Amino acid sequence: MAVSSGKIIQNVFVCRNRQLDSTTQFAVRNSLPYYQARKLLTWRRTGFSAMQLRTLTTNNTDHGNRGGFYCNAVSASSAALSLEKVDFSKLQNGSDIRGVAVAGVEGEPLNLNEHVAEAIAAGFAAWLMEKKKADGSKRLRVSIGHDSRISAQILQDAVSRGLAGAGLEVIQYGLASTPAMFNSTLSEDEEFICPVDGSIMITASHLPYNRNGFKFFTNAGGLGKYDIKDILERAASIYVNFSVDGLKNSERAASTSVKRVDYMSVYSSNLVKAVRKAAGNIEKPLEGFHIVVDAGNGAGGFFAAKVLEPLGALTSGSQFLEPDGMFPNHIPNPEDKAAMKAITQAVLDNKADLGIIFDTDVDRSAAVDSTGREFNRNRLIALMAAIVLEEHPETTIVTDSVTSDGLTTFIEKKLGGKHHRFKRGYKNVIDEGIRLNSVGEESHLAIETSGHGALKENHWLDDGAYLMVKVLNKLASARASGSVGGSKVITDLVEGLEEPGLSIELRFKIDQSHADLKGGSFRDYGEAVLKHLENTVDSETKLQKAPVNYEGVRVSGYGGWFLLRLSLHDPVLPLNIEAPSKEDAVKLGLAVLGAVKNFSALDTSALDKFVQAS
Repeated sequence: MAVSSGKIIQNVFVCRNRQLDSTTQFAVRNSLPYYQARKLLTWRRTGFSAMQLRTLTTNNTDHGNRGGFYCNAVSASSAALSLEKVDFSKLQNGSDIRGVAVAGVEGEPLNLNEHVAEAIAAGFAAWLMEKKKADGSKRLRVSIGHDSRISAQILQDAVSRGLAGAGLEVIQYGLASTPAMFNSTLSEDEEFICPVDGSIMITASHLPYNRNGFKFFTNAGGLGKYDIKDILERAASIYVNFSVDGLKNSERAASTSVKRVDYMSVYSSNLVKAVRKAAGNIEKPLEGFHIVVDAGNGAGGFFAAKVLEPLGALTSGSQFLEPDGMFPNHIPNPEDKAAMKAITQAVLDNKADLGIIFDTDVDRSAAVDSTGREFNRNRLIALMAAIVLEEHPETTIVTDSVTSDGLTTFIEKKLGGKHHRFKRGYKNVIDEGIRLNSVGEESHLAIETSGHGALKENHWLDDGAYLMVKVLNKLASARASGSVGGSKVITDLVEGLEEPGLSIELRFKIDQSHADLKGGSFRDYGEAVLKHLENTVDSETKLQKAPVNYEGVRVSGYGGWFLLRLSLHDPVLPLNIEAPSKEDAVKLGLAVLGAVKNFSALDTSALDKFVQAS
């Protein structure tokens, strides 16, 4: 059923489904166009195999007549409730929730099915009502959006039931971006039922097709890890108390309270307005520019037709704009080498002025100039820092811990700003930018090497599309002033950035079953490794510890640096090394190996291989 012009479609039918395995889902996806297959994935005929379903969908594309299909709802009179045991705490991934939503991948058991999702949504509803001090006089509103994953529709319906069963008003956006979901808590437009009190984005970022998860927002921003822990604890309690009648009631509530709107048109329109405003209210400030977009078959395909083309840009040569949750072309990840190679090739093949690439849910992005030069990681941070420091001289730029020494020199010596290198984790970086402002230190940009970048002017939201709007503003203003053409204005902004000759990241796994741990946690063991490394460095005259450091052990020497830190979530110690040459990088690597060689539970084979290959 189409959604247009913000018109509300009421009483969306939300049924309960059997979880399909990956083979069945793949058959459906390849038998129908994407948007038809997604609808059909919420239905199943009794006893049909994957092959029978493939034949059926090939011969029946009339979705106005669902004759033989039925919603596999739980029957209160005939079905006993039997739920698998789930450890909800293991679904937490920092400030997100992540799990396996599609069965069929060996070694990855399903732990995010529709009952789990319904419980999590009900947990969020309880958390939100408590935070908003809901007294029953006003129904709280929650919006739901999702990326292109094949499990999205099943989870969206389950989340809708969990929210509706708790008495909340539910608004489905369908395919959406994570930044748009946060914006729905701020927009004031009753035609689109905005603002909402809370928002849920169904996504697992760039992870494989069988994964999915949730991000949560209020008008105060994204929820933090303690909020997620709280919601999962509530969800676990709700889950074990599910009853057949209770689930039936939530299904009934969803069938009467779920609405749908096309909120992405609002979000896209706001991006267009931002560029026009920056260009002096010119209707088509990008006229004459050729810009290609690579959405990686995620949720970012809207940017070409709904943002760039209304601004006058030519977008021919854009690729992978169609949503496809199997991600058949490349991982939608601006850090991925294959993904960056794909957008670079598209720019060169089409002789475009600029290339833009997004991750699956559009909270990260990167760019490529007309010569094929990539703007991701340190180079993207340098570009955004240059743009922000033109607008806010001397402001502090907050980054994660693995940024380069050359970036620090560029920000502080070339641009006249201050570089505040903090911890890994986009939420850590953003929260640090907010904290600095609260104590009187002005910061307007918090950005991680992964491509998560948040601006103070944009409510501290990590929004890949908005970052690219800032880049487009520079193109438009340069064109209006007649100063330069193409993407040269972008390339010129990072002139003088010193970049390393070699940059690597290696990972040391901690064997949690090793006797060295003596029953302790991997975190304690990792901290012991770091402490010993720190003590060893103190006695090395050619190595210098970073005077200010917030994570792990960062050391300079041999013209480069290394950082060994403990992963935020996993029994892993990532090692980053940057140096002018491989020879210098090997010297840094040998220093690390010498310090950690007696920690037998630590797998240093990746570093052993690197230094031996020199």
